[in-house]
Amino acid sequence: MATAASSSRVAAVAEHDDKNEPARPLAIPHPYAHPAASDVDEAAQTATGWRSVQYLRKRRRCLLCCGGCCVATAVIVGILILALSLTVFKVKDPRLTMNGVSLAALRSGPGTGLADPVATNATLTADVSIENDNIASFRFSPSATEVYLDGRTVSVAYVPGGRVGAHGSVRMNVTVDILADRLSQAVNATGLLLGQQYNLTTHTEMGGTVKVLGIYKKDLEIRMNCSITVEVGGFAGVLVSGAPAGVHTNGVNCVAHVS
Repeated sequence: MATAASSSRVAAVAEHDDKNEPARPLAIPHPYAHPAASDVDEAAQTATGWRSVQYLRKRRRCLLCCGGCCVATAVIVGILILALSLTVFKVKDPRLTMNGVSLAALRSGPGTGLADPVATNATLTADVSIENDNIASFRFSPSATEVYLDGRTVSVAYVPGGRVGAHGSVRMNVTVDILADRLSQAVNATGLLLGQQYNLTTHTEMGGTVKVLGIYKKDLEIRMNCSITVEVGGFAGVLVSGAPAGVHTNGVNCVAHVS
Protein backbone atom coordinates (compact mmCIF):
# COMPACT_ATOMS: atom_id res chain seq x y z
CA MET A 1 0.00 0.00 0.00
CA ALA A 2 2.77 2.41 0.85
CA THR A 3 4.40 1.78 -2.52
CA ALA A 4 1.22 2.50 -4.49
CA ALA A 5 0.63 5.68 -2.55
CA SER A 6 4.11 6.92 -3.27
CA SER A 7 3.73 6.18 -6.97
CA SER A 8 0.50 8.17 -7.11
CA ARG A 9 2.17 11.02 -5.32
CA VAL A 10 5.07 11.05 -7.80
CA ALA A 11 2.71 11.04 -10.82
CA ALA A 12 0.72 13.91 -9.38
CA VAL A 13 3.88 15.94 -8.79
CA ALA A 14 5.07 15.27 -12.37
CA GLU A 15 1.74 16.30 -13.83
CA HIS A 16 1.80 19.48 -11.75
CA ASP A 17 5.30 20.27 -12.98
CA ASP A 18 4.23 19.79 -16.63
CA LYS A 19 1.36 22.20 -16.19
CA ASN A 20 3.53 24.82 -14.59
CA GLU A 21 6.32 24.57 -17.24
CA PRO A 22 6.06 27.40 -19.83
CA ALA A 23 5.43 26.54 -23.57
CA ARG A 24 8.56 26.43 -25.74
CA PRO A 25 8.42 27.78 -29.35
CA LEU A 26 9.02 25.52 -32.35
CA ALA A 27 12.51 25.30 -33.61
CA ILE A 28 13.40 27.91 -36.28
CA PRO A 29 14.82 26.23 -39.39
CA HIS A 30 18.35 27.09 -40.29
CA PRO A 31 18.61 29.05 -43.54
CA TYR A 32 21.35 26.77 -44.88
CA ALA A 33 19.57 23.59 -43.90
CA HIS A 34 16.11 24.33 -45.40
CA PRO A 35 15.99 23.31 -49.13
CA ALA A 36 12.25 23.76 -49.57
CA ALA A 37 12.47 27.11 -51.45
CA SER A 38 15.16 25.95 -53.89
CA ASP A 39 13.20 22.80 -54.63
CA VAL A 40 10.12 24.85 -55.48
CA ASP A 41 12.12 27.23 -57.67
CA GLU A 42 13.77 24.36 -59.47
CA ALA A 43 10.43 22.72 -60.13
CA ALA A 44 9.01 26.02 -61.37
CA GLN A 45 12.01 26.59 -63.63
CA THR A 46 11.70 23.07 -65.00
CA ALA A 47 8.02 23.57 -65.81
CA THR A 48 8.71 26.98 -67.37
CA GLY A 49 11.55 25.59 -69.48
CA TRP A 50 9.34 22.75 -70.72
CA ARG A 51 6.66 25.22 -71.73
CA SER A 52 9.28 27.40 -73.49
CA VAL A 53 10.55 24.42 -75.46
CA GLN A 54 7.03 23.51 -76.51
CA TYR A 55 6.33 27.12 -77.53
CA LEU A 56 9.51 27.29 -79.57
CA ARG A 57 8.67 24.02 -81.29
CA LYS A 58 5.17 25.22 -82.15
CA ARG A 59 6.50 28.53 -83.41
CA ARG A 60 9.13 26.77 -85.52
CA ARG A 61 6.46 24.53 -87.03
CA CYS A 62 4.27 27.56 -87.78
CA LEU A 63 7.17 29.37 -89.42
CA LEU A 64 8.02 26.30 -91.49
CA CYS A 65 4.41 25.93 -92.59
CA CYS A 66 4.13 29.63 -93.51
CA GLY A 67 7.44 29.54 -95.38
CA GLY A 68 6.44 26.38 -97.22
CA CYS A 69 3.10 27.90 -98.22
CA CYS A 70 4.81 31.07 -99.47
CA VAL A 71 7.36 29.11 -101.49
CA ALA A 72 4.67 26.84 -102.95
CA THR A 73 2.53 29.87 -103.87
CA ALA A 74 5.49 31.60 -105.53
CA VAL A 75 6.34 28.45 -107.50
CA ILE A 76 2.73 27.99 -108.64
CA VAL A 77 2.43 31.65 -109.69
CA GLY A 78 5.76 31.44 -111.53
CA ILE A 79 4.70 28.31 -113.39
CA LEU A 80 1.37 29.93 -114.26
CA ILE A 81 3.04 33.08 -115.58
CA LEU A 82 5.52 31.00 -117.58
CA ALA A 83 2.74 28.90 -119.06
CA LEU A 84 0.72 31.99 -120.01
CA SER A 85 3.76 33.73 -121.49
CA LEU A 86 4.49 30.70 -123.65
CA THR A 87 0.91 30.22 -124.81
CA VAL A 88 -1.73 32.93 -124.46
CA PHE A 89 0.50 35.96 -123.86
CA LYS A 90 3.17 34.99 -126.38
CA VAL A 91 3.51 37.74 -128.97
CA LYS A 92 3.18 36.32 -132.45
CA ASP A 93 4.57 37.95 -135.55
CA PRO A 94 2.01 39.81 -137.66
CA ARG A 95 1.81 38.72 -141.29
CA LEU A 96 2.15 41.15 -144.18
CA THR A 97 0.84 39.62 -147.40
CA MET A 98 0.77 40.86 -150.98
CA ASN A 99 -2.55 39.57 -152.29
CA GLY A 100 -2.19 40.90 -155.83
CA VAL A 101 -0.89 43.66 -158.07
CA SER A 102 -2.73 45.49 -160.82
CA LEU A 103 -1.22 47.93 -163.27
CA ALA A 104 -3.24 50.45 -165.29
CA ALA A 105 -2.02 52.97 -167.87
CA LEU A 106 -3.16 56.53 -167.23
CA ARG A 107 -1.70 58.20 -170.28
CA SER A 108 0.21 56.74 -173.17
CA GLY A 109 1.56 57.99 -176.49
CA PRO A 110 4.68 59.09 -178.38
CA GLY A 111 7.29 60.78 -176.32
CA THR A 112 9.04 64.06 -176.83
CA GLY A 113 12.01 62.69 -178.72
CA LEU A 114 14.47 59.85 -179.12
CA ALA A 115 15.38 60.05 -175.48
CA ASP A 116 11.74 59.44 -174.48
CA PRO A 117 10.05 57.74 -177.44
CA VAL A 118 7.17 56.39 -175.35
CA ALA A 119 5.59 58.49 -172.60
CA THR A 120 3.43 56.31 -170.41
CA ASN A 121 2.50 56.99 -166.82
CA ALA A 122 1.33 53.79 -165.11
CA THR A 123 -0.30 53.32 -161.73
CA LEU A 124 0.59 50.18 -159.84
CA THR A 125 -1.91 49.21 -157.14
CA ALA A 126 -0.85 46.61 -154.62
CA ASP A 127 -3.47 44.79 -152.55
CA VAL A 128 -1.83 44.31 -149.15
CA SER A 129 -3.24 42.73 -145.99
CA ILE A 130 -1.94 42.69 -142.41
CA GLU A 131 -3.02 39.84 -140.13
CA ASN A 132 -2.66 39.90 -136.34
CA ASP A 133 -2.99 36.62 -134.39
CA ASN A 134 -2.26 38.12 -130.95
CA ILE A 135 -4.70 38.65 -128.08
CA ALA A 136 -3.78 42.34 -128.18
CA SER A 137 -4.05 44.86 -131.00
CA PHE A 138 -1.15 45.67 -133.31
CA ARG A 139 -0.49 49.35 -133.97
CA PHE A 140 1.70 50.20 -136.93
CA SER A 141 3.27 53.51 -137.82
CA PRO A 142 3.30 55.20 -141.26
CA SER A 143 5.60 53.47 -143.71
CA ALA A 144 6.97 53.84 -147.21
CA THR A 145 7.19 51.53 -150.21
CA GLU A 146 10.03 52.15 -152.62
CA VAL A 147 10.10 50.81 -156.19
CA TYR A 148 13.47 50.11 -157.82
CA LEU A 149 14.62 49.34 -161.35
CA ASP A 150 18.24 48.30 -161.78
CA GLY A 151 18.99 49.67 -158.31
CA ARG A 152 17.48 53.07 -159.10
CA THR A 153 14.37 54.43 -157.38
CA VAL A 154 11.54 54.97 -159.86
CA SER A 155 8.70 55.64 -157.41
CA VAL A 156 7.83 55.93 -153.71
CA ALA A 157 4.45 55.31 -152.07
CA TYR A 158 3.50 56.20 -148.50
CA VAL A 159 1.24 54.06 -146.33
CA PRO A 160 -0.56 55.71 -143.39
CA GLY A 161 -0.40 54.23 -139.91
CA GLY A 162 -3.25 52.27 -138.41
CA ARG A 163 -4.38 49.58 -136.01
CA VAL A 164 -5.18 45.88 -136.39
CA GLY A 165 -7.46 44.45 -133.72
CA ALA A 166 -6.82 41.27 -131.75
CA HIS A 167 -7.14 38.21 -134.00
CA GLY A 168 -8.09 40.53 -136.86
CA SER A 169 -6.84 41.67 -140.22
CA VAL A 170 -6.70 44.88 -142.23
CA ARG A 171 -6.68 45.10 -146.00
CA MET A 172 -5.46 48.14 -147.87
CA ASN A 173 -4.46 49.27 -151.33
CA VAL A 174 -1.04 50.82 -151.85
CA THR A 175 -0.90 52.94 -154.99
CA VAL A 176 2.39 53.62 -156.75
CA ASP A 177 2.79 55.85 -159.82
CA ILE A 178 5.49 54.46 -162.12
CA LEU A 179 6.82 56.90 -164.68
CA ALA A 180 7.59 55.21 -167.99
CA ASP A 181 10.00 57.97 -169.01
CA ARG A 182 12.26 56.67 -166.27
CA LEU A 183 11.73 53.12 -167.47
CA SER A 184 12.55 54.09 -171.04
CA GLN A 185 16.11 54.93 -170.00
CA ALA A 186 16.69 51.20 -169.49
CA VAL A 187 15.03 50.04 -172.72
CA ASN A 188 16.96 48.92 -175.81
CA ALA A 189 16.11 49.36 -179.50
CA THR A 190 14.17 46.12 -179.71
CA GLY A 191 12.21 47.06 -176.63
CA LEU A 192 11.35 50.43 -178.15
CA LEU A 193 9.73 48.75 -181.16
CA LEU A 194 8.26 45.54 -179.82
CA GLY A 195 7.98 46.19 -176.12
CA GLN A 196 9.95 44.88 -173.18
CA GLN A 197 9.62 43.32 -169.75
CA TYR A 198 10.93 45.15 -166.71
CA ASN A 199 11.84 43.47 -163.45
CA LEU A 200 10.88 45.81 -160.65
CA THR A 201 11.69 45.32 -156.99
CA THR A 202 9.87 46.90 -154.08
CA HIS A 203 10.94 47.33 -150.49
CA THR A 204 8.54 48.07 -147.65
CA GLU A 205 9.40 48.70 -144.00
CA MET A 206 6.66 48.89 -141.37
CA GLY A 207 7.18 49.35 -137.64
CA GLY A 208 4.58 48.51 -135.02
CA THR A 209 3.91 47.63 -131.39
CA VAL A 210 1.97 44.89 -129.60
CA LYS A 211 1.10 45.60 -125.94
CA VAL A 212 -0.43 42.73 -123.95
CA LEU A 213 -2.69 43.79 -121.03
CA GLY A 214 -0.79 47.04 -120.77
CA ILE A 215 2.13 45.17 -119.16
CA TYR A 216 4.19 43.40 -121.78
CA LYS A 217 5.20 45.46 -124.79
CA LYS A 218 7.03 44.27 -127.88
CA ASP A 219 8.20 46.38 -130.79
CA LEU A 220 8.09 44.73 -134.20
CA GLU A 221 9.45 45.67 -137.59
CA ILE A 222 8.15 44.10 -140.79
CA ARG A 223 10.20 44.13 -143.98
CA MET A 224 8.80 42.90 -147.26
CA ASN A 225 10.67 42.62 -150.54
CA CYS A 226 8.79 41.91 -153.76
CA SER A 227 9.85 41.15 -157.32
CA ILE A 228 7.38 42.29 -159.98
CA THR A 229 7.64 41.65 -163.70
CA VAL A 230 6.05 44.45 -165.75
CA GLU A 231 5.48 44.26 -169.51
CA VAL A 232 5.17 47.51 -171.46
CA GLY A 233 4.06 47.69 -175.14
CA GLY A 234 6.48 49.03 -177.74
CA PHE A 235 6.53 52.22 -179.83
CA ALA A 236 5.50 50.38 -183.02
CA GLY A 237 2.19 49.37 -181.57
CA VAL A 238 1.44 52.93 -180.59
CA LEU A 239 2.14 54.28 -184.10
CA VAL A 240 0.26 51.55 -185.97
CA SER A 241 -2.87 51.23 -183.90
CA GLY A 242 -2.88 54.54 -182.10
CA ALA A 243 -3.96 52.68 -179.01
CA PRO A 244 -2.29 53.20 -175.67
CA ALA A 245 0.66 51.00 -175.00
CA GLY A 246 -0.31 47.95 -173.03
CA VAL A 247 1.04 47.76 -169.48
CA HIS A 248 0.48 44.71 -167.29
CA THR A 249 2.19 42.49 -164.77
CA ASN A 250 3.36 38.94 -165.47
CA GLY A 251 4.35 37.77 -161.98
CA VAL A 252 4.74 38.84 -158.36
CA ASN A 253 6.95 37.18 -155.76
CA CYS A 254 7.16 38.57 -152.20
CA VAL A 255 9.12 37.61 -149.09
CA ALA A 256 8.40 39.16 -145.68
CA HIS A 257 10.57 39.17 -142.55
CA VAL A 258 9.58 40.18 -139.02
CA SER A 259 12.07 41.24 -136.36
